[in-house]
Amino acid sequence: MMFDRRLVQNFDWGLLLLVFLLGCIGLAILYSAVTAETPLPQKKIFIKQLIWFSAGLAAMVLTFLFNYKKLDRWAQPIYVVCVLLLIGVLFVGKYVGGSRRWLSLGPISIQPSELVKIGIIIMLARYYSKDANTQGFTLRELFKPFILVLIPFALIVKQPDLGTAMLLVLIACSMTMFVKIERRSLVCLVAFCAVSVPMVWFFLKEYQKRRILVFLDPDRDPLGAGYHIIQSKIAIGSGMIAGKGYLKGTQNALSFLPEEHTDFIFSVLAEEWGFIGSGLLILLFLILIFWGLKVAQGCREPFGTILAVGVTAMIFWQVVINIGMTMGLMPVVGVPLPLISYGGSSVITSAICIGLLLNVSMRRFLLN
Repeated sequence: MMFDRRLVQNFDWGLLLLVFLLGCIGLAILYSAVTAETPLPQKKIFIKQLIWFSAGLAAMVLTFLFNYKKLDRWAQPIYVVCVLLLIGVLFVGKYVGGSRRWLSLGPISIQPSELVKIGIIIMLARYYSKDANTQGFTLRELFKPFILVLIPFALIVKQPDLGTAMLLVLIACSMTMFVKIERRSLVCLVAFCAVSVPMVWFFLKEYQKRRILVFLDPDRDPLGAGYHIIQSKIAIGSGMIAGKGYLKGTQNALSFLPEEHTDFIFSVLAEEWGFIGSGLLILLFLILIFWGLKVAQGCREPFGTILAVGVTAMIFWQVVINIGMTMGLMPVVGVPLPLISYGGSSVITSAICIGLLLNVSMRRFLLN
């Protein structure tokens, strides 16, 4: 089989450069975020992330080398493997910080709830591309995708990891709204959500309720559940316009800012680089999101279009939730900032999803 030169001609070098730039910014911020630690953990965390970022680039390359259309037939096996990994977490997962979210595979640990995002996106893209119609999906037709999302959602909530579980729902809703819902069915769904959402409160654990109450009023527990948000706001506000300078953030250096290399890494950036640096990072993410939508728009077949929309929705919601919670605009739910926050599973998942975007982009003019 001869290599098609059009794949090289249509390769999206701009998207690759944008992702590489975001990754390098993430490494730079992470290095600063861990300077408050002793030298050994600082070096260990940074080197680990550097290795994960390199592995992510390799995974991204492997992802765009094959024709994405083959994922159509592999969607179900990928989904089943993801669900089995989530089940495995409940039985043999590593217990850290009050939850089971990781599986230990020799010297490394993976977080299946991150990988399941890919499985959901591929599975829903397959379903919606097969049965889409101009009138939109009815409630009956939405029952299958509802079950497909409900299974991993319930397993992730059981860990517990409400943030990632809600992220799955937001990704699924975004993809569903894109393919269109029949008007009467949409009205019924909105009414159902309006009635059922308040009832969710009674099923939340106590610490989850505290997070929501603290989100509404951080000063109700300034040294407990509200500490994260208060210190994050101080760090962001103290950065002002131009920031305090790289490696000169006092909230981070004096260890006032918790989870500075994971959930609150944006606060480190805002303190050191100020409004200008924060605005630049948000602008880069906006470019990435619009780039993903452009890839979806340029694709000539439904599976690739919906796949690109799903990947873009994942990036969009993670950016909105992470930055929102660091600014006190959303409850703290532990959603990482793509390509920026520390974490191997998060970096690999983001890289694979970007690889899918590159895959769709470079093959958007090919019929087979």
